[in-house]
Amino acid sequence: MTLDETDEKILKNLLVDARQSARQLALKLGMSTVTVLSRIKKLEKEKIIKGYTAIIDHEKIGYSLTAIIEIMAKNDKVVDIEDEISKFENVCGVYDITGSTDTIIIAKFKERNELSKFVKGLAAIPNVENTITHVVLNTAKEDFRLS
Repeated sequence: MTLDETDEKILKNLLVDARQSARQLALKLGMSTVTVLSRIKKLEKEKIIKGYTAIIDHEKIGYSLTAIIEIMAKNDKVVDIEDEISKFENVCGVYDITGSTDTIIIAKFKERNELSKFVKGLAAIPNVENTITHVVLNTAKEDFRLS
């Protein structure tokens, strides 16, 4: 599906505030509510809009540790490992990357012992050759919205 300028305007506005109604969005963009609703339904059907969520300050709910973990796999089992890791509750992102590392994980934890247990659990996953864990000291920006 090719996005036109109207689709892009709708998406940008939803990224800023996904709670706004189609009516509010239509008024802001100068188009009919039916047009906005139709466009949103099309974007949802095409899985461009995968869902709606709140942006949470993880630190304020106790997740004060962010870890970036590199994983090296053996036996070309990267996809299997990534599928397994994607199931873990603390994992926010799993990326199949280029370079000497096969996979990067971003995960959040409340306490160091949770991180320690998690990393030890990663090492126990079949075909995980090595892990390198980086603990984030300070978050300058964390926002995956493209706005």
